[in-house]
Amino acid sequence: MKIAVLVSVGRHPVSGVARYSRNDAAALTLALSLAKQHNATLDVLHAGDPSNPALQEYLALGARSVEVLALPDSGDGQADASAPLAARLQGYDLVLTGTRTEGAFDSGMLPYRVANALNIPLVGAAVDVALQSGSAQVRQFMPKGLRRRVEVQLPALVAVHPMANATPTYAYARLREGTIRPVTSSASGASSGAAGSVWTIRPASAKPVRLAAAEKRSGHARMLSATTTESRGGSVVIEGSSVEKAQVILAYLREHQLVDY
Repeated sequence: MKIAVLVSVGRHPVSGVARYSRNDAAALTLALSLAKQHNATLDVLHAGDPSNPALQEYLALGARSVEVLALPDSGDGQADASAPLAARLQGYDLVLTGTRTEGAFDSGMLPYRVANALNIPLVGAAVDVALQSGSAQVRQFMPKGLRRRVEVQLPALVAVHPMANATPTYAYARLREGTIRPVTSSASGASSGAAGSVWTIRPASAKPVRLAAAEKRSGHARMLSATTTESRGGSVVIEGSSVEKAQVILAYLREHQLVDY
């Protein structure tokens, strides 16, 4: 059996320094356990810059080596990684990856694009994985504490949820023993020139915060308002100058303590 883990480079939420992705670290921990149980071959893959020091942290987390598919930089951003990864993952029985990387607006579409290119099923939000007789038993994370167990036939791609039942262990000695292996991919150059295949990286912009008055009604009153149509009060200001209208708005904000001036 052949198992592959796709890893990415994360970012610290405060300093922005490159580091290993916690989502992919959970996927690597699950893959290490499965490879040990079933005596499977385990490969750790990354598409990007092989000189990134954050990749060495995956060695400390248990990977013996990290194979890096070098992607060209077009100047506006790095080329799409789904095509070279799909070409490299031909013949694998199980592919594990995190749900998404740790940037500001990461789409989380890479697992879906890779699974579509390989024409294999995808199971998302996995919290644990078990293998048996050509299939994988996956327990999925669901809202409000619910879990769902599904079975998928191999080969398959499993996206691991950040709250997976995996505790990565960091060992500096393993970092010194492991290796980073840059390789070239025939699909890299073909995908970099395709229209719409280049991702751009830019600083995140702050979203405006919507001001909303605190709800002071009881729970029973809120439930009744959901089933009946009633007036919630307020006033409509039509007459007057723009200054008078602004004063009405400011008075409302002060009444509900939405501003402190």
